Amino acid sequence: MTTSYRNIPSVEKLLSDERICRLVDEYSHEAVVYLVRRRLDEVRQGITDGEESPSLDDLAEGIVTRAASLWSPWPRSVINATGVILHTNLGRAPLSRESTEALLNAARGYTNLELDLKDGVRGSRQAHIESILCQLTGAEASLVVNNNASAVLLGLSAIANEKEVIVSRGEAVEIGGGFRIPDVLRQSGATLTEVGTTNRTYLTDYKGAITQDTGALLKVHSSNFLISGFTHDTAIGELVELGVRHQVSVLHDLGSGCLLETARFGLAHEPTVQESVAAGVDLTFFSGDKLLGGPQAGIIVGKKETISLLARHPLARAVRIDKLSLAALTTTLLHYIRGEALDKVPVWRMVSMPIEELEATAHRWQKDVGDRGQVIRGLSTIGGGSLPGETLPTWLLALTQGGSLPGGANGLTSRLREAEMPVIARIEEDRVVIDPRTVLPGEEDALVASLKNALEK
Repeated sequence: MTTSYRNIPSVEKLLSDERICRLVDEYSHEAVVYLVRRRLDEVRQGITDGEESPSLDDLAEGIVTRAASLWSPWPRSVINATGVILHTNLGRAPLSRESTEALLNAARGYTNLELDLKDGVRGSRQAHIESILCQLTGAEASLVVNNNASAVLLGLSAIANEKEVIVSRGEAVEIGGGFRIPDVLRQSGATLTEVGTTNRTYLTDYKGAITQDTGALLKVHSSNFLISGFTHDTAIGELVELGVRHQVSVLHDLGSGCLLETARFGLAHEPTVQESVAAGVDLTFFSGDKLLGGPQAGIIVGKKETISLLARHPLARAVRIDKLSLAALTTTLLHYIRGEALDKVPVWRMVSMPIEELEATAHRWQKDVGDRGQVIRGLSTIGGGSLPGETLPTWLLALTQGGSLPGGANGLTSRLREAEMPVIARIEEDRVVIDPRTVLPGEEDALVASLKNALEK
């Protein structure tokens, strides 16, 4: 063991290695020294645990590899070939070209974020986007924050702190990533009152639970799961009528932020923001990066008096939206104002993509990879906690190589992930399948190159 410790090179010796010198030139002396010392500490610990001391060459190569991994731009661009339109692990909704340009313009210079250009006085970052949201949804007012979890937390904190919030037992759910409605209620200072059962909740259940301490009735759209069979769901309009009679606010967490009718694309009806507002809900919460097709954001629309309570709450500043997301979100909403969402917003372009176009694309890719690919029918999904269980028909490129794949399907997907342009695919029945629906315009050449390289390795 003593000999192994003696074999550990000094920091200075490693820094004199030509490969490490190039790292210093590319980054900085301090950054590279930090990395070298960390690696040497790991070597010492490894020797203590009974491992052999690595050679100088192995150490230098390892440090260079680690630097490339740690100090490369992140997150990396990848090609989503899974057919999952709102893939949470891949960042959910891609932005339109116009929204991306708006984000870049806001990032590269100064903006009138909180300045009224007409009067030269301080303005509100909410004013411009509020007028657009009110026009689109029919709401009296709006407030935009950094994500939907923040929106719900802010709403409950402002409306129901130290009060009871009545929720159907079937809606006191975990939405995703550990975001649980009961936990959010506790953080807001509200008390959860569950009514009904998991599968059936009636208006009388809500009515019987209202007391003088009730702060709100909360309805949560089951955006990422389905309850089928013997069920009953209380309509949002019924809750609003009940709330009006008892002077209790009604809050509606829609989650997905759908502004278009999904049934026209052969999907189940997804409750829209407009429907919630028209029902008379006090506050409607929804996401910016799901079916809306914009950046991550939490959007609140509703009654002007209620929105003003949220805007004045101390938590509002802590969760406010930043200028980059605000620029991208505004431009995304303008696509709806102009009636061009199906053509411009990538999420809706994917949803509405003609089946003939998908088939033609899959066949074109099959010609590129030859007999290693086969075109088959398949299904795409929405994902991202939207329209659970709903699928869209598609055509897939199924990859094989002489009836089998080196390393199997898992080996091929691993090589695709490690490509110069990483490709994220899915496995069905031990086959790697590529879905054209979620491959963006301009990505086709890079996709084919990655497929060929991965199949040849």
